[in-house]
Amino acid sequence: MTAKDQGAKPSAEGQMIRELAELLNDTGLTEIEIEKSGLKIRVARSVTVQAAAYAPAPMALAHAGAPAAVTPVAAPAAADPAKHPGAVKSPMVGTAYRSPEPGAATFCEVGSKVTQGETLLIIEAMKTMNQIAAPRSGTVTAIFFENSQPVEYGETLIIIE
Repeated sequence: MTAKDQGAKPSAEGQMIRELAELLNDTGLTEIEIEKSGLKIRVARSVTVQAAAYAPAPMALAHAGAPAAVTPVAAPAAADPAKHPGAVKSPMVGTAYRSPEPGAATFCEVGSKVTQGETLLIIEAMKTMNQIAAPRSGTVTAIFFENSQPVEYGETLIIIE
């Protein structure tokens, strides 16, 4: 039932949903959930994600204002990056950044040697910058996201061998 059907102003819940939807648009997030006074509201939008094939080659960074061209590369069906023992997966929904600030050097590149605990990327969620550390030492063999790209919970972001 909408506020129009009720013949009254939007309810507090309806207003909260509108504000959360606006926050999704402003931040680029795909979903947000809030719980207040026993009321739990989740707002989500569907996003179409095109998966690129696994290709352990250096990624070319695009200029911040121009979208990057993605050329899929054929890979064996068994090469599922999510099942790789060195897969670093997103612990949250948010926007992933490869460097600490615009114009700065990236935390890591394909071929970089990293140590356990070293920052690999930052995920911004709810206006908070969360540093994602390397779970183990090794060499970065693949990076599956572009700078400033929205990421989902559990999405494979980096492979460390």
